[in-house]
Amino acid sequence: MALQTQNRDGNGQGLPRRLGRPQARASARAPDEGERRAADTEELRARAPAPREVPAREPRIVEVPPPEPERQHPDEPGDEPRRGLLRRHPFAFVLGLVLCILLAAGGYLYWDYARHFESTDDAFVAARQFPIAPKVAGYIVAVPVTDNQHVAAGDVIARIDDRDYRNALDQAQAQVASAEANIQNIDAQINVQQAQITANQAQVDQAQAALVFAQQQAKRYQDLAQTGSGTVQNAQQWTSQQQQQEAALASAQANLKVAQRQLESLKAQRENAVASLAQAKAQRGQAQLNLSYTTVTAAQAGRVVQLSAAVGQFAQPGTNLTMFVPDQIWITANFKETQLDAMRPGEPVTLAIDAYPERAIHGHVDSVQPGSGTAFSLLPAQNATGNFVKIVQRVPVKLVMDNPPTDVALGPGMSVVPTVRVDPAPSIYERLLSRYEQMRARI
Repeated sequence: MALQTQNRDGNGQGLPRRLGRPQARASARAPDEGERRAADTEELRARAPAPREVPAREPRIVEVPPPEPERQHPDEPGDEPRRGLLRRHPFAFVLGLVLCILLAAGGYLYWDYARHFESTDDAFVAARQFPIAPKVAGYIVAVPVTDNQHVAAGDVIARIDDRDYRNALDQAQAQVASAEANIQNIDAQINVQQAQITANQAQVDQAQAALVFAQQQAKRYQDLAQTGSGTVQNAQQWTSQQQQQEAALASAQANLKVAQRQLESLKAQRENAVASLAQAKAQRGQAQLNLSYTTVTAAQAGRVVQLSAAVGQFAQPGTNLTMFVPDQIWITANFKETQLDAMRPGEPVTLAIDAYPERAIHGHVDSVQPGSGTAFSLLPAQNATGNFVKIVQRVPVKLVMDNPPTDVALGPGMSVVPTVRVDPAPSIYERLLSRYEQMRARI
């Protein structure tokens, strides 16, 4: 290849010069054609001799040898086709394929097993805890319990000074005795009055009989006087006697009525005395209740929590002495509404309590609340607005423990992770495990 170069001086005359070959090439790898040409050009410029003034000559043609072909890097493969991955690593390929199949089978078994259950981490222990307060006022003289102590139904939690209430009870009992004595006195008067009525009735009968005789005698003597067989004096005498007997009968009848009215008055007094007795008995019952209220007891089995009562403290009615957590507890699980399709009361539940993760606690679904939690909150959501975004609601589900632990403390608010089995049919994994256990049992 012929290359003609010309170097011009200030007068415009050209000086021929010979182009040299590059002496260094990259040994790590062959550069591309553009990089190689740029490097050769820079090297030629660096090795070119400084221009000098020479007499003007005709340009000389310099022959430059053709560039050598690019050498391939010794590490680079040739034009031979690459061998496939299966031919280069057959064992690794087969092992990876087997692992993929096993992972796919395991993933399917896990999915088939997990779809039989519904779980949530939004669950906690719930109970109807309440404060214990006295109903009567007084100084506390004894507190036989301590914080977090378990008590049975009827155990004493606090005692209040009962001397004032015992005095009130004695006074009420005295009033009852006085009312009973008054009733007995009235009963005696009623008996006397009934005897008096009987006597008055006898006098009425006697006066009635005398009146009948006097009437007969007066009529007889009047008839005799009219016929001349008797005297007029005798007729007038028996007529007077008849009138006297009539007056005596009227007086006896009046006395009988007075006695009967007095008996009715005594009966009314007795009814009043009976009412007084009932009132006295009611006061005595209230005094007995007030006396019983001086002993504050547990209405059911449970634990004493946040005890604030102390000996010497003056307790007012309604003052909180302690909080009480009953033994009857359950789990409130807030499932998403999309998880309730197959959930029914009675389905088995496995409970994992965060405080005691090593314990396996079983239970069952008791009931599902007919409404979401927000519907019963203090400020329920109002969706009747211009802007609405649908959000999956949570519905409280009551879960009851079948074997609650008795050697540890469980209380409201403790976190629980329940898992409800919504599909009773065995999964593929369970069937395989059952067959494996049967085979082991045969062996």
